[in-house]
Amino acid sequence: MNKIALIGGSGFIGRHIANRLNQRGWQLSIASRKTGLQLHPLQVLPRVQLSRVDLQSATAMADWLAGHDAVISMAGILHGSRQQFQAVHADLPARIVEACRTAGVPRLLHISALGAATDAPSLYQQSKAAGEQAVRDSGLDWTILRPSVVFGRGDNFLTLFVRLNRLFPLIPLACAQTRFQPVWVEDVAHAVEAALDTPASIRQTLDLVGPQRYTLAELVRYTGRLSGHPRPVWPMPMALGMLQAGLLACLPGEPLMSRDNLRSLASDNISDQGFPQALLGFAPQALEAIAPDWLRPAR
Repeated sequence: MNKIALIGGSGFIGRHIANRLNQRGWQLSIASRKTGLQLHPLQVLPRVQLSRVDLQSATAMADWLAGHDAVISMAGILHGSRQQFQAVHADLPARIVEACRTAGVPRLLHISALGAATDAPSLYQQSKAAGEQAVRDSGLDWTILRPSVVFGRGDNFLTLFVRLNRLFPLIPLACAQTRFQPVWVEDVAHAVEAALDTPASIRQTLDLVGPQRYTLAELVRYTGRLSGHPRPVWPMPMALGMLQAGLLACLPGEPLMSRDNLRSLASDNISDQGFPQALLGFAPQALEAIAPDWLRPAR
């Protein structure tokens, strides 16, 4: 494994994957619509080439992918319409599959999401399931990784809870009893590296989850205590939560929450399969071992 292409590799998870694979000495090609300062953390890495690639064209992607040993597909959005979710989570993976076949790239690692299912309550989860199916039907040497919520310095999950605990005396919370198995972003990156190294991961769908389960309310309370701003949590009825999410989605800028996000939160995000420790050769870190390093105030 010498040359790897990342599609959607400029985001929070992608930057950690790029750092990890770069440390192995592998050459990385990263395709993204983002340019300039937005990719600054990746621009300083050796053996990394950033490319503007027309991701709407399987032919353009195939030309770019020629000579690569593997592709990591990880493009995703959290907010959007049915058409936007379909375009990013289903249509793009199908084009990536076509481009891999044309370019002769045998190995495809696809990062999806825990909870993806055709009968899931949210458009996000349904479109993720469609992308998974395109990968399974590809005939390539594929592996699908399905992380639960991913945490780490600079995330949009625990960091958001810290912000809310600092700002408000009471946290109204819909889906307060929904259960999660948060997984550390570095463990996701490690899993990508290990899967690329492990032939037994081919044609496997692997859940990436942490060792513990928490309700959403427990996570909000934990971040409040850790950051020095503990707040009471009020479990909000779903109807009020949908109203709140609709209002938040109308605010300018990237929305904090949408109704589709809330539909995703209505179902437990846990895995009976558990983390594939035996296959990948390592165990995931516990949230309590990692989060204090950046959430606890400096003294």
